[in-house]
Amino acid sequence: MLYSNPMRENYTLTRLYIEASLKQDALIALTKEQAHYLGTVLRRKAGEDLRVFNAESGEWLAQVADISRKSGTLKIVEPLRAPQKAPDIWLCFAPVRKHRTAFIIEKGTELGVSEFHPIITQRTQFPRLNVDKARLQAIEAAEQTERLDLPFIHAAHRGGVNDYLAGWNMNRPLIFADEAGDAKPALEALKTLPSGAARGPALGPAAILIGPEGGFTDQEREILRAKDFVMPVSLGPRILRADTAALALLTLWQGVYGDWCS
Repeated sequence: MLYSNPMRENYTLTRLYIEASLKQDALIALTKEQAHYLGTVLRRKAGEDLRVFNAESGEWLAQVADISRKSGTLKIVEPLRAPQKAPDIWLCFAPVRKHRTAFIIEKGTELGVSEFHPIITQRTQFPRLNVDKARLQAIEAAEQTERLDLPFIHAAHRGGVNDYLAGWNMNRPLIFADEAGDAKPALEALKTLPSGAARGPALGPAAILIGPEGGFTDQEREILRAKDFVMPVSLGPRILRADTAALALLTLWQGVYGDWCS
């Protein structure tokens, strides 16, 4: 399959995530929400171009075939970009306040997280996570940032840290933001990942663990530090909010092993 030159692609065109398989000349029915967004919010008309994408099909040029307030159809025109997955990096985090959890989902998606793993820790104050709503937040972030795939968002794990780590794949190092310990600075520590754990740009696999407001308990820290696959790291002399810590550590990982350096 021939793909258009990305340099000729019009990045000002609206992007939509479409779950259906994308093929040339296919007609794709829009959801009610997508039809409302295109027709009412953006005031798109029949014949206008946009871009559509998903992880299996990549990105395609499409055209509005028909549109109304509650329904619409797109015609798939030609392929633009081949499918491309984000690096194999998980973000494990304790849910925080709704707007801050939304921030973690949005920015984590932008930074290439492949899976979100919410964990209810002993000090988690806001244990509820609406997975469906979080997925919509991830879709919006992917649409706006040229990402081609979507992260998978797990339901919150309620068994605690020890239960969550049972059966962990030893080939996936867990980078633990330890605000209360004597860990090495994060950037220095990341560069010492064992052979096979980080095999160059965009290969991973790895996971990042961020605690709740108030941090992990001493018991949870002991459990984490006792695991051979856990790497405690320091994010500096200031205590960062959970959402800030997540972004900071993701950024450092991307700069060393992610697709920023490919």
